[in-house]
This record gives sequence, structure tokens and C-alpha cells, in this order.
Amino acid sequence: MRVRLSGFVLAWLVLAVPCLDAADRPPQDLHRVGDHWTAWNPPEPPPNPQTTQTHIIVKGDTLWDLAAHYYGNPYLWPQIWEKNQYILDAHWIYPGDPLVLGPEVAPADNLAEGTDGAGTDGETGESEEFTAPVPGVLTPSAAAGSPVPLGSESDIYCSGYIAPEGQEFPYAIVGTEYERLGPEFKMGSQPDITGAYGRVDTAKYDLSTGDIVYLDGGRARGLVPGSLFTVVNPEARVVHPVTRQAVGRYYHYVGRVRILSVQENTAIAEIVQACDPVHVGDILQPFEPEPVPLGRVTAMRPLNYPAPAEKLADSPVIMFSIDDVISLGQDHVVYIDRGADQDVTPGDIYTIYRTNRDGLPPIVIGELAVLSVHKSSSVAKIIESRYPVYIGDRLDLK
Repeated sequence: MRVRLSGFVLAWLVLAVPCLDAADRPPQDLHRVGDHWTAWNPPEPPPNPQTTQTHIIVKGDTLWDLAAHYYGNPYLWPQIWEKNQYILDAHWIYPGDPLVLGPEVAPADNLAEGTDGAGTDGETGESEEFTAPVPGVLTPSAAAGSPVPLGSESDIYCSGYIAPEGQEFPYAIVGTEYERLGPEFKMGSQPDITGAYGRVDTAKYDLSTGDIVYLDGGRARGLVPGSLFTVVNPEARVVHPVTRQAVGRYYHYVGRVRILSVQENTAIAEIVQACDPVHVGDILQPFEPEPVPLGRVTAMRPLNYPAPAEKLADSPVIMFSIDDVISLGQDHVVYIDRGADQDVTPGDIYTIYRTNRDGLPPIVIGELAVLSVHKSSSVAKIIESRYPVYIGDRLDLK
């Protein structure tokens, strides 16, 4: 328990988190709600308490203690936080604010005699019963962190997707300003004057941010100013590393263009993002914004508790990497052979395994997080690696 801000008493969840400085600074914008002070905007208590269990925070409460009291296990405190998303920082909860615990939750009979919160020590709010580490169970330090981005926008918008060959695209880049910036010298009806070193001309083949391009569609095909399009370049054919069957082609996101103006059959656009050089002939598809998924990064799978080898026999695999990179590691973007058709969702985290020789268990190599999901494949980012990661390594949903 700590006293902050001129004596206002706050219920404090003390957990070892990676960024203690941020957690140790309480919100500064307290305001009065009803009969108490709080930094959040709590909802009104549910009107039907008979079907929804609600707890009003009192002095001394912590999410840790309340999870032990109502759920029988303090490690389940994130479930309370998920049900009360008005709390923006789980380190700070305020007496008087309501907590929704779930339908018909009954307190667990596991409170130590003579205590008011699952046998806490009165200072940290941690239960002595659960201080010993348990393999595979999240510790307070592992579970305390707020959700963080699992990647960056460039990981998504500068990646691409794998799909069957022959994909159709509505528009293409057919020209650029630079093609006509060179002078033409004519004398009456005489041919162009080329000079001793050839014709004078201006050319720029590798286009980038700010360059102006022309598209092969205009008003007649539905283009309107302000529309955004992703520039796509079909690249390598993809062969599955396990089945050795062709699965399609890698379509690389090169950049993005914005329509500036439209004519009847053409349009003028500006390159507003360039992941790689943009070229005349690149094809376009409508831009679809995707948020970077959030997740709570927790401890990796215990090395002495790998998934059974038989479980990995038909598991997802890493099937492709950009630029034919062979030895992969943390922060590399890869593609896995599962997608929306297999119920993969952004934010899913997989443990990376390498199969061992016969009779020995799989080896825990690292973890990856899914950033963007397509029909039968997904874009993922390696978020941790103990050893180099290779195409063909197996995955198990964490």
C-alpha cells in the first residue's frame, strides 16, 4: 500500500514489470466520480447484480488479491483487468471504482485466516502461497505488463502475401513524369538532333516517395481523388518446405500511392510510401489499413517441457522468408502456411520448434507472433530466438 497525491490512498498492484519507472508514476489527472476520486472513467455498476458479480474496490485491494479471493488463483488477475477495460493501467486501482468479475462468481474458500486478501504480506499484495515458480504458469513479472505492439506498421505494409499465381489486379502504373522531361531538338522537318553522345533524355527508373506516376484507369473505371492503393510486385514462386508442392507466388508490397486527380481514362498519383523502389509496370490493389496487433509478451515455453513430437507432425511450419534469407532470428518477418481458413488470427503467438532425431524430444527454438492474416497463409514476426530459425521449422500455438 502506498500513499500518493496529497494523501489520497490508492490500491496498488505491486508486480515486477520491465518498465518500473512508468508503473511507479500514478496518473496525475484525478477527478471526482460520485463519492470518490479516481483517474479512470468507471461505468455504472451493472443494474442486475444477481446475474453479474460486482466488487466495489476498497482500501487495500489489489487485482492480485481479488483474483485469489474470487477465482482461487492470484495468477488469474489479468482476467479481471480484461473485464474492466476502463482501467488503463492495472498498477493503479481506486477505492470506490466498481469491478465486474463475471456472471455469478462466488468467492473461493482459499483465504488465509487473519488476512484480508489471500494471505498477503501487507506491502506487496503478493500471496505467499503462490510465490514459488511453477513450470508453464505465468509469474507476476511475466503477466504484469500491459499489451504491447507485436510488430510495426512497416512489418505489415512492407511485407506482402502468398497466393495462387494469376492474381488479377485492377490497375497498374503505366508512366511517370520523368519519361518526358528530356528535351527534344527539332529543326523544321529534320529528325531529332541526337548529338555525339546520343539523344538527350532524362530517366528515373527507381521511383520513391514524392514521385508522380500515371495509372491506367480513370473516372470511367471508378477512380476518385484521395483513394489509396498498395503497389504490388509479383516475385518468387513459393514451394512448401515439407511437402515440396508449389503453393503459389509471393506478392510483395512495394509501397503506396494516393490518387491526386483523375481524367476520363487516366489518373495522376503520388507515391506516398516506398518500401522498395517502385517501377513502371507495378500493379495496384486497394489499400486496406491493418492495425498492428497487441499482445502481452510472456515467458517462452519451458525448455524442459516441449510439445510432444507427435503433436508437431502436422503442425504449421515457416514456409517462406523475404529475400531468400536462410538463417533467421529475432525481428525477421516470415510467412507461415496457415491463414484465415485455419482460424489463425492476428496476435496469435506460436512456439517455434525444431524436430529432433528419432527418440528425442523437439527443441524449443523461439517464438513468433502473427501480424497479418490472409486466406491460407499469414505474416509473422520472430519475437524471440534461442538459435537460428530456418524455413521448415515447426510451430505450436502458445
